[in-house]
Amino acid sequence: MTNGKDDAGNPVRDPLLERAIEHTIYASRWLMAPIYLGLIAALGILIVTFFRELTHALPGVMAMEESDVILLILSLVDISLAGNLVLIILFSGYENFVSKIGPAEHRDRPSWMGKVDFSGLKSKLIASIVAISAIHLLKIFMDLGKYSQQDLLWYTLIHLSFVVSGVGFAVMDWIDSKSKG
Repeated sequence: MTNGKDDAGNPVRDPLLERAIEHTIYASRWLMAPIYLGLIAALGILIVTFFRELTHALPGVMAMEESDVILLILSLVDISLAGNLVLIILFSGYENFVSKIGPAEHRDRPSWMGKVDFSGLKSKLIASIVAISAIHLLKIFMDLGKYSQQDLLWYTLIHLSFVVSGVGFAVMDWIDSKSKG
């Protein structure tokens, strides 16, 4: 064995170097941890936004028109769905790509935690995005006077593109599951 080749002329791998590279690649998953901590901060921003909307509307709630109340509720639901989306990404992403979350048997642990694979995560994400988009579109339809026909067309097309993407992802997952089973 000379010049890094075995007797058959094949390159010889350095197991020490290979293990060091693999360890570095494996450890690099922890580079995602600060991003997940940032998502916790994003939840804090959503909480502040939720209560800002609520406290802004409360003084005038008795004088609000029904459509204004519905718009307020839709805004709060929209923020809630965005928070749910962040939590899904936070829990699933951390558990799938970084490390298991410690209290596996905690009584408050959501049943889906630790069981959502990448395909399930993708489905939950697109479903949340479609729901958020639908609520935003409903808010727009509740206040049609503020929007031009072109704006309405674009908002509708954007929402439909999310729906079509969701259906496309579902079809791809269905085809993938059929090819494996």
